[in-house]
Amino acid sequence: MTKNTINDFGRQWSIFRDNEGFYGSIGLFLDIISPLLELNEIKGCKVAEIGSGTGRIVNMLLKAGAQHVVAVEPSEAFEVMCRNITNPKRTTCLKITGDYLPAYGDLHYVFSIGVLHHIQDPKPIVEAAYRALRPGGHLVVWVYGKEGNKLYLTLINPLRVLTKRLPHFTLAGLVRMIYCPLIIYTCLCHRFSFPLREYLLSIFERMPPDKRRLIIYDQLNPSFAKYYTRQEAEKLLIDGNFKNVRSHHRHGYSWTLIGTKQ
Repeated sequence: MTKNTINDFGRQWSIFRDNEGFYGSIGLFLDIISPLLELNEIKGCKVAEIGSGTGRIVNMLLKAGAQHVVAVEPSEAFEVMCRNITNPKRTTCLKITGDYLPAYGDLHYVFSIGVLHHIQDPKPIVEAAYRALRPGGHLVVWVYGKEGNKLYLTLINPLRVLTKRLPHFTLAGLVRMIYCPLIIYTCLCHRFSFPLREYLLSIFERMPPDKRRLIIYDQLNPSFAKYYTRQEAEKLLIDGNFKNVRSHHRHGYSWTLIGTKQ
């Protein structure tokens, strides 16, 4: 993980600290992992989460009944994460990058939700996840998808050339300018099959206003973001020696993947 990416998210998660509402719910977590994984498969398991940010996914895993969660977060948001975790006794917090995840060799699952697409070379992280898992353990990944995002990328990529260089105050102001047109677009999606309709109605619309603005901010802030084709996403796990790699095109805009260590 590059220093710029770590700094980007350290600042972001030091400003946007809470995980309230649907944004931090077990329902959203289930939406991310389904249909490749069910909540009851996590119960009683030892797991790790790479790129834990404010502890949102860590708390979801605890709610799902994970026996113990290793939370990995390298940025200055580490202290925010530690304060947000709902059950510290069942959590180990490590201020390291994902490629330094200890080779425990006994984890049932390693999760990386919304992280690998912000890392230019995620291979060392995938390899570290492999070493940390027990035989039969699984790596679960969620990344941005290229398929279904053609129009969106045409609009967002030129904008990000500017926004990833903006200071927080200016970027937050731009987000507020974008917010109202996006809400109108979302309302129109109830009547018309516009791009990203499924995501906007199933996920974005269920968020409170502050989390909707956070989602916009999160798209414009990072120094690096890659949108994976299905083949690229699956190859990421296959090249890391994972077997039985399966993928799901979540809401037509992203990929959830699971691979097994044999």
